[in-house]
Amino acid sequence: MRAGLTRCRMMPAIASMMDNPRLFLFIALSFVFLLMWEAWQRDYGTPMPVESPVSEAAAPAPADGSLPAEDLPIAGETGPVADQAAKLSLDEALLKRGERVRVITDVLDIEIDTVGGDLRRAVLLKYPIKASDPDTSFELLNDRLPNIFVAQSGLRTPDGEEPTHHARYSAEQSEYRLQAGQSELSIPLRWTSPQGIEVTKLYRLRPGSYVIDVEHQVRNGSAAEWRGREYRQLQRTQIAEYGQSQFIYTYMGGVIYSPEEKYEKISFEDMVEANLSRSITDGWAAMIQHYFVAAWIPPASEPDQYYTKVLSGQRYVLGLIANPVAVPPGDEKVFASRLYVGPKLQDTLGSVAPGLELTVDYGVLTVLAKPIFWLLEKIHSLTGNWGWSIILLTLVIKLAFYKLSETSYKSMANMRKLAPRLQALKERYGDDKQKLNHAMMDMYKKEKINPLGGCLPIVVQIPVFISLYWVLLESVELRQAPFMLWLNDLSSADPFYVLPLIMGITMFIQQKLNPAPLDPVQAKVMMVLPVVFTVFFAFFPSGLVLYWVTNNTLSIAQQWVITKRVEQGAA
Repeated sequence: MRAGLTRCRMMPAIASMMDNPRLFLFIALSFVFLLMWEAWQRDYGTPMPVESPVSEAAAPAPADGSLPAEDLPIAGETGPVADQAAKLSLDEALLKRGERVRVITDVLDIEIDTVGGDLRRAVLLKYPIKASDPDTSFELLNDRLPNIFVAQSGLRTPDGEEPTHHARYSAEQSEYRLQAGQSELSIPLRWTSPQGIEVTKLYRLRPGSYVIDVEHQVRNGSAAEWRGREYRQLQRTQIAEYGQSQFIYTYMGGVIYSPEEKYEKISFEDMVEANLSRSITDGWAAMIQHYFVAAWIPPASEPDQYYTKVLSGQRYVLGLIANPVAVPPGDEKVFASRLYVGPKLQDTLGSVAPGLELTVDYGVLTVLAKPIFWLLEKIHSLTGNWGWSIILLTLVIKLAFYKLSETSYKSMANMRKLAPRLQALKERYGDDKQKLNHAMMDMYKKEKINPLGGCLPIVVQIPVFISLYWVLLESVELRQAPFMLWLNDLSSADPFYVLPLIMGITMFIQQKLNPAPLDPVQAKVMMVLPVVFTVFFAFFPSGLVLYWVTNNTLSIAQQWVITKRVEQGAA
């Protein structure tokens, strides 16, 4: 009895939704976008300002050299760096500088500082900062505020001086260039302790590669055993990428990989809340942002302790440190690592390290997004144009879901036929909602129409559409890709707002093809949606808007044909 009463109470709500399947779909989509927004706020939201921690540099290093000490603090600093006008004068106080060694290959232009042998600057020569200025390349690593992002490494030892990222190295020359036909470029930096420990920090770069081999070659020239452990870390501030739309949010922060947990985000907010401390074998650590990544990759089978720290000046550190290694007197030891600094090229990252391709962050729908990107890339290999590839991919997806869409549009066409009779019912019963809803349900049953059949097939397709959204948003291959006419950058908004306007028109046409809601308030809301989405999509990358325009146009054509067939069949 109670169950029957519950069903009766639910009938008006169900009937109201059935009155307009598009309203049901709008509610479902709104719920999906709400979940996406909450997930973004949780994962990518800007952390609260961080109080500067007590500097560890003033205290002695741990006896076992467990973790690299924090960078030397600014004299007299007691709180976070807040004065923006003074920031440029703080650069060297936050990161000490020595001489610079410039290294140029066909894809990288980097600078190594003799203080610590840090990689302080990395320019990606194949990636302009903006399409309108192709001669100015994108700078991923930099040691100047406000966008500090550097790669550091060194050795910790409990005895004597340490070749950490604070030690001063000597360089043989100030510039190296990879010559045509040269297979490898080596850059040695040298450091010697008073005890006779000689360390050569060696960078190796190769043509066409964003992978940098980094070695610490230790020669024990002392009379006692030397014990040390290698660490590598990435240090950065949090600042948005140049040209990033405030309406498009992609993850910036730390990520780690382990065979057990796979891909795991360590956001700046996570670093503020607690320091990471985890032992991982066969993993890697990276800092990622839209389109680009820097990642430290240790040797296979090496166990490392992964850690995070929050430093003064609102800087964040993610790193890993290996177990201690003993080097007897007169002996030598090589500590080897790899550093990837470059774009998130999906066909390259997987071959660099297991799971590194996951830094192309498609989220929970990766299982769908990866095949979609694979298909998009295959189409591009035929067309040579990412814009036409998006159009053809949208056509392929529409064909794949043709039968589902056909069911949906048939249901909507049948609902549209019933619109005059539904309006008559509304006029007959007036404000008696219960009798109106029961009469509507009886009519649907008599005509053998399932009102929810118009939206359920579309709801099934939502995961695919969201996956395609992330593919178009995350793939660096589409960054600054030209299409035609004025659209010379599919990753940027349409400068003349032509595509968003076309998309708004297609949404308006779709509204006219759908059954109108009986409720005048609902009808007004549905008619305003094209205007709202036009304004919203004006700030979206044109590649995404191109997809929606194509999808809407194909949907209109399919829906118009099916609606005409249903109406002619009834005539």
